[in-house]
Amino acid sequence: MSMQYGCGGGAAVRAAAVVVAAVLMSGCSSDHSAQDKARQEEYCDKLGSWQHEVRARTADTEVAGEAAIHASRKLDKAGLEHGGTRILDDTVNAIAGDTGAEGRAVSYCDSAGFETSVDSVG
Repeated sequence: MSMQYGCGGGAAVRAAAVVVAAVLMSGCSSDHSAQDKARQEEYCDKLGSWQHEVRARTADTEVAGEAAIHASRKLDKAGLEHGGTRILDDTVNAIAGDTGAEGRAVSYCDSAGFETSVDSVG
């Protein structure tokens, strides 16, 4: 009889441990996702600022471009690229005047949910 109790108690402990682990893992996932979204939002905001500076032909274009490149490095380092894009390469090329690369960078922001941060390329 005590063996039966011991097995049942062990199973309950294991089940509780599984539930606790699942809760902890989901909490970590949520934090990670929020951090990823923050990086994407920062990038799209910086890219949009650069676009604004270019279109306004201000003296801050270079500074805004460097900020966008810096933010794209964070995305690249975190592995936050979509559909095989190379967001760092596209950003560097966009800053250098490649409208195709700029379009891909804008598309990245669209797919990440930050389409209002950037202007369409056209």
